[in-house]
Amino acid sequence: MLWVAQGNQNSVYLLGSIHLLRPQDHPLPPVIELVYDDADVLVMELDMDDIDLVDVMRTFRELGVLQGDVKLKNLLGDELFAQASAAAEATDIPLDLLEQSEPWLAAITVQELLAMRVGFSGELGIEQYLTNKALADGKPIRGLETVSEQLGFLDGLPMQAQSQWLVHSLVDGLRIEMIVDQLVEAWRVGDIDYLERELLHEARMSPQLHDAILVQRNLNWIDRIVDYLDDDEDYLIVVGAAHLVGDDGVIELLLERDVDVSQLGLSE
Repeated sequence: MLWVAQGNQNSVYLLGSIHLLRPQDHPLPPVIELVYDDADVLVMELDMDDIDLVDVMRTFRELGVLQGDVKLKNLLGDELFAQASAAAEATDIPLDLLEQSEPWLAAITVQELLAMRVGFSGELGIEQYLTNKALADGKPIRGLETVSEQLGFLDGLPMQAQSQWLVHSLVDGLRIEMIVDQLVEAWRVGDIDYLERELLHEARMSPQLHDAILVQRNLNWIDRIVDYLDDDEDYLIVVGAAHLVGDDGVIELLLERDVDVSQLGLSE
């Protein structure tokens, strides 16, 4: 999941990330180490070395925690809450612990709980790994958006889209253990067809969700990425793998602007 875009005087690498990984997924493919070493600047969705955890928690509370007597059940409605409850029971997720969460926050929490259950950790994810390297090397780190902007996209989703996302996340928990090894292997070898099918199927079940989480953010980033191609420094841009695949993905947007983009192999 690695591409290189050629500017007049520099290279911009684009790495599709899996935000959480397992111990057995390391070491990462050597090509990632090579492009990291070649890059002068590391760019990620968030500026990982400039995150105020207190501010992040405050933003989560302000945007994602329900106040007063309103509960998750009230927002979902009877039909979707019944579906969510059945899926939560099947996946052994304590849905009652999320009763004060808005659906988008509940969906994120469910996905993280399910990932942790099969051994995934953010501390082992690509962003954290590369952040640690960049901090040790004194390499600049930049972000494409802020935490408030990122969470604002989710909080701004229509309630129906948020609710469907939560239900889909719970239902997908039934199959995560079956596909996790294939998913990571497809990421390692750059199997675009498989990754597009698996990473985009949830978002495409809700056009509003797909537009808010992926399409609009890709459009917000693309001008910045193109601007990097006019620089004389080399960049490594790391975003979630789902942002690089599909007709609305960053790679396709670059190609539409006649940027020279090619996918790198494991041995390059």
